[in-house]
Amino acid sequence: MNGKSGPAMTVEEYMAIPFILEIWSKQQQDGQWVRHAEYPELPGCAAESFSAVEAVEKAEEARVAYILRCLERGEEIPVPRRPLRA
Repeated sequence: MNGKSGPAMTVEEYMAIPFILEIWSKQQQDGQWVRHAEYPELPGCAAESFSAVEAVEKAEEARVAYILRCLERGEEIPVPRRPLRA
């Protein structure tokens, strides 16, 4: 799945990968400010909200759904860093 030989990673290991999360404020065309949260290493894993916490929560939901969808389809998931160990 990740192009490396050896045992496959578990779902828990994929969920523990420390993907970069970026968040910033941006002004919309109507002049209101929103928070944008994004996992740039994962396509489509981004969200916007007036609340920074809600934007992060939505981006996290997108990250989990993306990983599960890739695993379900047998698609490769980017692994930029080693999973975090408890």
